[in-house]
Amino acid sequence: MTSSRINKFVSGAALSLLLASAAQATELLNSSYDVSRELFVALNAPFEKQWAQQHPGDTLTIKQSHAGSSKQALAILQGLKADVVTYNQVTDVQILHDRGQLIPADWRQRLPNNSSPFYSTMGFLVRKGNPKNIHDWSDLVRSDVKLIFPNPKTSGNGRYTWLAAWGAFDQADGKNQAKTAQQMARLVKNVEVFDTGGRGATTTFVERGLGDVLISFESEVNNIRNQYGKDDYQVIVPKTNILAEFPVAWIDKNVEHNHTTLAAREYLNYLWTPQAQQIITQYYYRVNNPELMAQQKDRFPPTALFRVEDAFGSWEQVMKTHFASGGELDKLLAAGRG
Repeated sequence: MTSSRINKFVSGAALSLLLASAAQATELLNSSYDVSRELFVALNAPFEKQWAQQHPGDTLTIKQSHAGSSKQALAILQGLKADVVTYNQVTDVQILHDRGQLIPADWRQRLPNNSSPFYSTMGFLVRKGNPKNIHDWSDLVRSDVKLIFPNPKTSGNGRYTWLAAWGAFDQADGKNQAKTAQQMARLVKNVEVFDTGGRGATTTFVERGLGDVLISFESEVNNIRNQYGKDDYQVIVPKTNILAEFPVAWIDKNVEHNHTTLAAREYLNYLWTPQAQQIITQYYYRVNNPELMAQQKDRFPPTALFRVEDAFGSWEQVMKTHFASGGELDKLLAAGRG
């Protein structure tokens, strides 16, 4: 090979290496709660396209991990290098600071609405014709009604169900704690299956055919009805209900390790954009956008929402009182077995 050909070969190889190094591939891992799969599949594709347009030469892939939100948080504490979390309860994000120092104490102030791009409440899914005539929380404590909802020990979905029922009974009972506890004892006794997460509860109710009522997020029960047959199921949103926030955060130590800080932050900020908020409402999540909610009012029945902090105190106190070992949940489960 002549000298000139060698030089051209070397120059061509160098150019190829340069072009290869210029082409990047960024990957994000989103650790999310159990029933959010379809929502984030719908959100990820347009953001990946937007990223490619704004960052030429960089291909972004967003991967998902789903389970009960408490299990997901534990996996991160044990070493899972997720870049972002999109959970359904504040405590499952807060623990990443309290036990792992993976995020700062002020993580809720970094994004709008306490870092919650959307919210929901609890809904009941009943079978065709509503054979047990279910309309409100009080109907769930009758002896002829069997319930399916996820275990509050492992699922944020289950904790919101528990607190929604407790708060609704408390209001109806004139804040008579003894009477409320009796109502909750009947509710627990009627639970046929305590699955570990929301999607497992859906499988139990729809595919195994167990239970008369599935209690889950309003978003989940509506999407189930659409997926499995609008004529086979009915959705009920009780008149008194809980505000369920869905907090998100980028995991500072992980994104620094993964060199994904920019992508993680842009991804979460995208969730507040008009495009993303429109997609979110299509999956029956509520958003803090009055104009958009007015346009979608037929999707979201009116309901009086109460905040966890107003009804029960801080989430830290809630976890100790209701869900820690020996708490209200354990007491009522033990009483039911007795």
